Amino acid sequence: MSRPLRTGALSVAVLLLAALAAGCGGNGGRPDTSAGQKLDWAPCPAPSDSQDGGATKAPGKEWECATLHVPLDYRKPDGDTIGIAMIRARATDRRHRIGSLIFNFGGPGGSGVATLPALAESYRQLRTRYDLVSFDPRGAGRSSGVRCLDDEQLDAYYAADATPDTPAEVKGLVRRVKRYAAGCEKNSGKVLPYVGTTNAARDMDLMRRVLGDGKLHYFGISYGTELGGVYAHLYPRTVGRALFDGVVDPAQTPEQGALGQAKGFQLALNNYVKDCDKSGGMSGVMSCPTAARIRAFLKRLDSRPLPGGQDRKLTESLAAGGIAQSLYSEQFWQYLTQGLAAARQGDGRILLALGDAMNGRDQDGDYSTLQASLTAITCADFKQRYTVGDIGRKLPTFRKASPVFGDLMAWSLTQCTGWPVPGTWTTPDVSAPGSAPILVVGNTGDPATPYSGARKMAQELGPGVGVELTYKGQGHGAYDSGSGCVRRIANAYLLQGKVPEKGKVCT
Repeated sequence: MSRPLRTGALSVAVLLLAALAAGCGGNGGRPDTSAGQKLDWAPCPAPSDSQDGGATKAPGKEWECATLHVPLDYRKPDGDTIGIAMIRARATDRRHRIGSLIFNFGGPGGSGVATLPALAESYRQLRTRYDLVSFDPRGAGRSSGVRCLDDEQLDAYYAADATPDTPAEVKGLVRRVKRYAAGCEKNSGKVLPYVGTTNAARDMDLMRRVLGDGKLHYFGISYGTELGGVYAHLYPRTVGRALFDGVVDPAQTPEQGALGQAKGFQLALNNYVKDCDKSGGMSGVMSCPTAARIRAFLKRLDSRPLPGGQDRKLTESLAAGGIAQSLYSEQFWQYLTQGLAAARQGDGRILLALGDAMNGRDQDGDYSTLQASLTAITCADFKQRYTVGDIGRKLPTFRKASPVFGDLMAWSLTQCTGWPVPGTWTTPDVSAPGSAPILVVGNTGDPATPYSGARKMAQELGPGVGVELTYKGQGHGAYDSGSGCVRRIANAYLLQGKVPEKGKVCT
């Protein structure tokens, strides 16, 4: 198994706590793909399967779903089409409505159709003047979500050793990556060449026009900031009020991004340990773990997995993913504490549940398209293809950056090796001269998108475009961190158009 944590999907975190979804979307055929098409908005029924993230109930009567029809290949606008699943809740103050506010929650590959209703309470104030809108990007969820292996095969894939220690284990990893890529080509080969970020940005502009908005008002989180940056580069004159939160560094290669994440997750883990010590220990009885003890625990799992319930085992790979998942938010630290305490007693169920959330697996054993979509979009975007030799040379640097996560992040770079579709860029161009100001929010304790990415994004957007706001906090992103300061500034920008002063800091 080799799985990246490209920018961290906020929708992954939602799966851990609660996921709501809607039964909409589709693909195929040759319906109207022009800006004049009429969206078929209808109340959202309960989903009939797990492709939207394993949710079990409908979003509620205020939510409507529709399908936007777009060209599969924008070079052939009259050719095959793909359906983009959309969801919205209309503005409550229709008299003072600004327009639509389109959300992308990251991944890449997260389901906006599932995530927006689950987080809607956080955006209640924004809904007074905006129709809240989100979508499953092409290749994700109900928008022809990429499928690679069946659920039983995925169980084995994610449990397998992602940090090989011997030549035989390295060969095993390479075989699994090749088998995964072949499964993606077999099951989703038609869409794989067209799922990249540039096409998703084009979809958003068509979405804007079909919704009747002169400007794109946008809220991008995690990978959604990269998507927003690419949109701003392609369509700078149609950018309205755009907020980037949990910001990707657009100048980084996959190697640099993975190394940055290794450092970011190690920082977050160290901060968790400090907080645990300060709060009085694990369950008030056991001493808190150190990063060294967690690393030793993971190495023991490499040869001695723990029982995880339902005839499953907590392996090193699943536990590492679960620990990383718990570092996305301070709200999840309690689950990490509980999981590590249980593991000391020989019970791997909590950490296994966290690992399953990272991989998009629900309690019934059904997988969403999250990780498959993430890989497909990443490999369609980036040209880089890393060999086993490349990883071997880079391992010392990654291990120095993170004794706990370094190996995992380094080997994740093999995800696109042997991928059936070539990549598009070395790094994305997000320069956007002529764009309206974009608010770029960076969190100093962010594990998935390290803080330095916000400054780099602001610089790359260009003078007068990128406006940086710093939050000195923990977790992935800032708007939903609980910071009243961040929320006030962001809402004033989105609702009243008030751009904050340069260099503003929230603590």
